[in-house]
Amino acid sequence: MANQEIRYLAPVAVDTTRQKYCRFKKHGIKFIDYKDPEYLKYFLNEQGKILPRRITGTSLKYQRRVAQAVKRARHLSILPYVTDMMK
Repeated sequence: MANQEIRYLAPVAVDTTRQKYCRFKKHGIKFIDYKDPEYLKYFLNEQGKILPRRITGTSLKYQRRVAQAVKRARHLSILPYVTDMMK
């Protein structure tokens, strides 16, 4: 009993070496089109919720613009409010 090895659960494999960046600043995008649902889906999860900045790496200025574009697209029925499997 005294020689038992203590095992812990392995942490989830998170890629910590990859640097997060704002894709809008990197590519010089100034306008986020709410009529382009395929591009806006990059910022939504499978349930249709908007992904936070800490996951996407988007800066605050563009995160607000993305949120506004997603809300406008939802209002016009371009994107669903809630779904089971969006991607």
